[in-house]
Amino acid sequence: MPLVFSVIVSAFRDLVRFKIAWIVIWPILLATVFWIFIGIIFKDQFYDLIFMALREIGIGEWLQNLKYDWIASAIVGLIDILVFIPFIVVTTLVITATFVMPALIKLVANRFYPDLKREHGGTIAGTIVNTIFASSIFILIWLITLPLWVAGIGFIVPFAAAAFMNQQLFRYDALSEHATKQEINTICAENRYSLWGLGLVTGMIQFVPFLNLLAPIFTALAFIHFGLEHLQRLRTGNRADVQSIGNE
Repeated sequence: MPLVFSVIVSAFRDLVRFKIAWIVIWPILLATVFWIFIGIIFKDQFYDLIFMALREIGIGEWLQNLKYDWIASAIVGLIDILVFIPFIVVTTLVITATFVMPALIKLVANRFYPDLKREHGGTIAGTIVNTIFASSIFILIWLITLPLWVAGIGFIVPFAAAAFMNQQLFRYDALSEHATKQEINTICAENRYSLWGLGLVTGMIQFVPFLNLLAPIFTALAFIHFGLEHLQRLRTGNRADVQSIGNE
């Protein structure tokens, strides 16, 4: 876990670098504008789906019978936000992982790991499959657990979902350019809990106003540092083992 905090510090440090500043904002802005546009186009259909879901859990009729319409509108508006947030978050993270990650890996690797050999163990197909899996599970967790918000315990859902999404989405891409397939599997298997811890810490930032604008790039940087540092340690350990065997 100490390495988790170390890579968090490294990610914050990298955020202030000029070369990274220009790619901080555009993914989340693009994702937000896209889903606002979708929401406007399909507004009526979306409201119908919300009321259908609310009727299924027993509060749809209560909302329709409220004396003050603005209360019902406010509740439905809040549900709108709760539903659209995961779509915006997923879209932002996917944009970052797909289009921004290669540039970030290059910046971090050239500056901090210049001697780390690139083995290209990851593939485009692997990235696509991993992205689809991570996004689908994230959205499924969020939507299935929406009734927990009504019960008053929904506050735990975003953090659990974000922890899963971040570690699942970024651990593969962070290593895919430099590590072999075996090295990717080894690092992910041996650091399962640390990856979840890093996913949780970076996920919390997604829910802090203003800081959440930096969250996608910050998350990517943190996982890049985590992955490349572990890869460097793994290879150093393997070389030491080989030398030890050779000296026997």
